[in-house]
Amino acid sequence: MKKRNWKLNIRRVDVERMLILCASALVVALALRQDQTVPTRQTQDIEKIPVLSDTTLLTAADTQPTVVYYQDGEGYLVPVTRQIDKTDGIAKATLNLMVQSSANDLAAARLGLKTTVPEGTKFDLDIADGKARVDLSKEALNCANAEQETLMVQSVAQALCEFDSVDEVSFLFDGQKRSKLTWGTDVSGAFTGDSLNLESVETMAGSNSVQLYFPSSTGRMLVPVTRTVFSDADVTTAILELVKGPKKDSGLTAPLPDDCGLLGVTMKDGVVTINFTKEFMEAAKAETGIQSLRAVMFTAAQFPGVKQVKIAVEGEPYQPPEAAQTTFLNQDTEIMTYYPGVIEMD
Repeated sequence: MKKRNWKLNIRRVDVERMLILCASALVVALALRQDQTVPTRQTQDIEKIPVLSDTTLLTAADTQPTVVYYQDGEGYLVPVTRQIDKTDGIAKATLNLMVQSSANDLAAARLGLKTTVPEGTKFDLDIADGKARVDLSKEALNCANAEQETLMVQSVAQALCEFDSVDEVSFLFDGQKRSKLTWGTDVSGAFTGDSLNLESVETMAGSNSVQLYFPSSTGRMLVPVTRTVFSDADVTTAILELVKGPKKDSGLTAPLPDDCGLLGVTMKDGVVTINFTKEFMEAAKAETGIQSLRAVMFTAAQFPGVKQVKIAVEGEPYQPPEAAQTTFLNQDTEIMTYYPGVIEMD
């Protein structure tokens, strides 16, 4: 599966251009007519946005979205979309948000998550021709165990692979190339960001992988999981696997009822239509229905050429509520709005 196909956040360059254009349009509109109502600015890029519309618009010209990776209580890496101050060094700024510190730890804890990089770690970053080389300072070697070490490496690689300028990531530590870290994590090769939260590390001939989105145990956010399949890695396969639900011991939640069936998946001119049986409505009407709908949409949207995702129930079009139609995954402001308070982590 090609890396970053799951990503629904708009490209940073596009955001900057659109913010400039919108600011200019606003000035002109006000000059021409003081009482004119300025329409809500759209933040969609037709090649990148596969859902119907975006419900959360950028509100400040001096901020931009970026995706950071935190650890949850089940040991998964969870992408979170955050709005941060504009900077020329957006990639390094993103990594700095993942380093343990009082401010970063509190920001993550408010989402029920943890930072992944040891305290005091600094980054030297070089990006050219799609390749990112990141040098982590010696503090990065202070992970408490093998699990934390692996999560650190994977979270840094995943965060960098969110950027359109990065296809693969290689690591240095304290200026030196290493084959393994203190607890044995292999860092000898390049990381491509296409195997997030693997269900199984074993691969077999003829197998492919798809990324599925399952609500967390609390329903607060979606967790991407990479599943090995023995069929084509396409939209139909991904939705069939989503209907099956997560592994029983995963700590994740099934987005759809056990008796919900898939009647068909079609794709035409970039529009994917997913037709479910009537049991789908049980999930749509549930308290966690928004996350269930988003799980379907993000799972379908990972594939090249997908511009829009539509849902049908027993062949009849179903219009998801506006809140389900977001282009940003796990927005920190939304999570804290609907799930306020600091969550104690083990």
